[in-house]
Parts: sequence; C-alpha cells; structure tokens
Amino acid sequence: MADVSRMGEVAAKYKGLSVAVLGSHSALDVCQGAKSEGLPTIVLCEKGREKTYSQYYKYDAKSKLGVVDEAIVLNKFADCAGEAVTKKLREKSAIFIPHRSFCVYVGYDAIEKEFEVPIFGNRKLLRAEERTAEKNQYYLLKQVGIRMPKQFSSPSQIDRLCLVKASEAKRSYERAFFFASNADEWKSKGEELIAKGVITREGLKSAVIEEFCLGAQYNFNFFYSPVDERLELMGTDMRRQTNLDGVLRLPAPQQIDVLKQLRVNNIEIGHVACTIKESMLEKVFEAGEKFVEACRKEYAPGIIGPFALQGAVVPAEKGEEIVVFDVSFRVPGSPGTRFTPYTEYLHGKSISVGKRIAMELKKAKAKKMLGKVVT
Repeated sequence: MADVSRMGEVAAKYKGLSVAVLGSHSALDVCQGAKSEGLPTIVLCEKGREKTYSQYYKYDAKSKLGVVDEAIVLNKFADCAGEAVTKKLREKSAIFIPHRSFCVYVGYDAIEKEFEVPIFGNRKLLRAEERTAEKNQYYLLKQVGIRMPKQFSSPSQIDRLCLVKASEAKRSYERAFFFASNADEWKSKGEELIAKGVITREGLKSAVIEEFCLGAQYNFNFFYSPVDERLELMGTDMRRQTNLDGVLRLPAPQQIDVLKQLRVNNIEIGHVACTIKESMLEKVFEAGEKFVEACRKEYAPGIIGPFALQGAVVPAEKGEEIVVFDVSFRVPGSPGTRFTPYTEYLHGKSISVGKRIAMELKKAKAKKMLGKVVT
C-alpha cells in the first residue's frame, strides 16, 4: 500500500542526492541545472521518444558533454508510479521534479496517492491548475484580488469580445480557443468546432468564457524558497503558438483569406525571452507575493519552488496593470528565462530554473531541511 505522506521523512534519510524528472517538457533544463550543481540526473522516458535523453544529451564522462546521467525507458510514462520504478528512485536518493507532462501523463490521483518518491514542491497543489478543481487557480487568484479577465457563467451574459476555452476532443489536456462577441457567435462557432470534431458538446458546455484582454502578453516566472523564505523572479517570457504565430506574420488581408481556410491553433510550441520595464517590477512582485500567500492559506505548506503567473500587461487609468490568465504550479516550460536579467540582479549571475531548484535542494539538505521542500 502506497504511503506518500512520509516522503519528507524518506528524503531526510537520504545519504546522497540525485534529481529525477519525466522525459518531456523541461527535463533538459532540470538536468542541466542539477549537473551544474554536481547532482546526478535521472530521466524517466517513454519508449519511442527516449533518444533526446538516452542519446543526444546523454552525459559522456570522457568528453564531459551532455546532462543526462541515466535514462530509464518505460513502456509508458504512467508506469513511473509503479512500485518497481519508485523503489529504484528512492534507492538512488532521488528527488523528483514535477512539470506539466508529469501531471498530464501520470495523473493527479496517481501523483497524490501512489507515487512514493519525494517530490520537490507541493504535490497536492498541482491539481489546482485544473479549472475543474474545487479550489482551482481562479479561486486562488480571487482570494487575494489579483486581476483576472471577467468571466461569464453563461453565453447569454456575453457583452464584449470574449475568448472561449474548450478542451479538445482528442487531447483533453489541450484547449481549443475561439472568439465570440455574443451568444449567437458562441453557438455558431462552437457548433462548427463540434462538427469538425475539434471539441465535444460537453467540452463546449463546460468551456471557460472570459473577456479578451488586449495587452502585451507575459509569463512571470517565479521561485519561492522555503529555505530562505524569499520570493524570486526567475525571468519573463512570452509564448510561441502554432499556428497563431504564422497567421500573425501575414499582412491583414492575407490573414482574412487564410482564416477562411483554417482554424487558428494556440498550441504552445516554445517561448521567447523578453523583459519588462523596471517601473512594473513592484507590481510583478506584489502579484507573486499575494499568490504565495493564497496558496499557503489554502494548500499548506503552500508553494515550494517554481511557479508562473501567465497573462498580459494592459493599459489602465493609473498606469499599466497585470491581468493573469493562467497559473503554472510547477516548472514552467520556459528554459529561456535565464536569458532575462532578473536572476543576475539578485544572485550576480544568470540562473536557470533547473539550477535554482538544485541550489535549493543542496541548501536544504545541508541545513537538514529537505522535509520542508518536498512532499
């Protein structure tokens, strides 16, 4: 019988320390950061998509190239929650680093009840990312007054340009987006996507309807350190999305022609590092601090390590304001944030999210505080 409640005790008894991660999303960033801090790295791969970790970036002691010490190949990602795998990770004194793919492929129930490996972060907080959770990201944002797009509980309430977010039919963890300015547009566009098999009727019924906030889009990537009791801004970036990026590169007349033939796809494919003007930094940190407090109150012990507030900066009467669309409660898929200057302003050098995690783990172990940074 699995018992994840004792993972803090398990980590505290580790003689050594290694870092493990699922082979997807931001695994290379995690591994590079761990290697730079002298920690062994383990990647759990799915058969058929393992070469990135078992070949292209496998560590070679002779040449000193690569960042993955060991690639463990599984039939499917979900097998990582099995007793054989979790036992092996504990024997290697592994701390597991969660990211979005871990949540999607393994599932919250398995993570919360079966995955007997110390996780860097709050494993119960991962579920709050889903909009179906009782105390989800929207609930937490509202608790501390962080501005969000206005949401509409019914299509009949739509009175402005809105973005409708519905789960895809084939990949429920991805969302299909469409715009609607009234209930008739919501219905006609929704029915069109249902007819094409992009979304289901149930997906449309449960879709989030929120006002479209026109502004400069930003992901604010933070790190909260329980060891130092400090919030840090790791960096800022913006998304690249297929095929939206391609459409936006076209002149307006050609955009209209193209949109008659295809549907805009907002699937996240990468990120671009970008900076924000210095006069906004207080507002950025205030939003991060408020969110840390909300999570501490509702999901004790709260946020541990990396998280991101994703949204836009919009014009307002008294200067610009931050509007948050989405929250990541784990490693954001933004390895390029190291190329923004914010960690260097604090630490005197550029630090990746993966390296910052490794720094926290080493410091926690040295201070006998591993139980405070894992669950």
